[in-house]
Amino acid sequence: TVIVTLFSIAGHELAHGYAAYLCGDDTAKIYGRLTLNPLKHIDWIGAICLAVFHFGWAKPVPVNFHNLKNKKRDIVIVSLAGPFINFMIAFIATFILYLSVKYNFATWTLYTVLINVLKLNLGLSVFNLIPLPPLDGSKVVGVFLKGRTAYKYFSFEKYGTLVLLLIFMIPFLGNMFSNILSGCVNGVYSVYIKIIQLSFKGLKLFFGVK
Repeated sequence: TVIVTLFSIAGHELAHGYAAYLCGDDTAKIYGRLTLNPLKHIDWIGAICLAVFHFGWAKPVPVNFHNLKNKKRDIVIVSLAGPFINFMIAFIATFILYLSVKYNFATWTLYTVLINVLKLNLGLSVFNLIPLPPLDGSKVVGVFLKGRTAYKYFSFEKYGTLVLLLIFMIPFLGNMFSNILSGCVNGVYSVYIKIIQLSFKGLKLFFGVK
C-alpha cells in the first residue's frame, strides 16, 4: 500500500508538470519535478490521508501560468492531467483484475495489489477534482470566473487544506465526506467494468466468436 501510494502521487504530479512543460512552461523541469521519484512530490499529511482514507494530495508541482501558450485552455489541461493519469492507472488495474478473475489466474497477492492500485488512484482522482482551492478542480472552475469573484474564490486557498483536515477530524462530517467520495469511486469503477465488458462483447462480435 505504501509503495502504491507513493508512486500514485508521483505519477499524478509528474503528469501536471509534464503537461505544463508541453504547454510552454518549464518551471517543473527547472525544479527537478519531472520525475517519478516519490520523494520529490510527497506531502506526508496528504500521503497518510490517501493511504488511510483513499483520498489525499501531494506537494503541488510549481507552474508559472504566465508561460503557458494558451492560458485558459492550458490551465485546464495542466489541472486535469494529474487526475487523468490516475484514472488511467485505475482503469488498467481494473482491466487486469477483470482478466484475472475471468480467466482464473488471480492470486491473493495480485488481487490485493490491484485493489489497492484501483482504490488509491480512483480516490486520488475524484478527491482532487473537488472544486475546493487548492485542489485541481478549483483551477478548472477558476478559469470561468472573473474579477473580484475569482479573487475571493482563490483567496480561500490558504484555508482549503485546513478545512479538509477539520472534515477528517470531525466524525460525522468525515463519514459523510468519505461516503460521498466512496460512492463516486464505486460509480467510476462500475463504469470501467461496463466499458471492459462491452469491449469484450464488441471484439467477440467483430471476430465472430461466441
